Amino acid sequence: MTLRAKRLIITKARLMTDINLNHLAIVVDDLDAALRFWREGLGLAAGAVQSLPAEAVDIAFLELGNAHIELVKPTSSDSGVAKYLAQRGPGLHHLCLEVSDLAAKLKALRDNGYELINDEPRERDGRRYAFVHPKSTGGVLLELYECLDSLSD
Repeated sequence: MTLRAKRLIITKARLMTDINLNHLAIVVDDLDAALRFWREGLGLAAGAVQSLPAEAVDIAFLELGNAHIELVKPTSSDSGVAKYLAQRGPGLHHLCLEVSDLAAKLKALRDNGYELINDEPRERDGRRYAFVHPKSTGGVLLELYECLDSLSD
């Protein structure tokens, strides 16, 4: 194996560990019915329902191997998620990738002309997060997470 091939393998390995799937979010109009399907129908373990008043949503996470499914139900008719649900109906809302350095990823995206929804990360439950506009991702709303616990390691 050439030195160039070895470097490529190492670079790919670093990239794979730097960005990982955290969760897929599904917007729903009936959180209880959605939870019944995923828990009873498929046997996935679910955490408690959380209310996020600042974002006008209730959420529940379901365990899926090394990732999660997040169920998102709007709690206000004028929230962004409610507008999304009204326009598109229930279904896939966003993809969330976990990154090791959110500030660096956002800077790189901005520097390369990609449109961000959040110029500055938000913080909740030991994570920083920000969204990238679907115009920049080929039509998919993208959330980037950075776990703050990993910063102290």
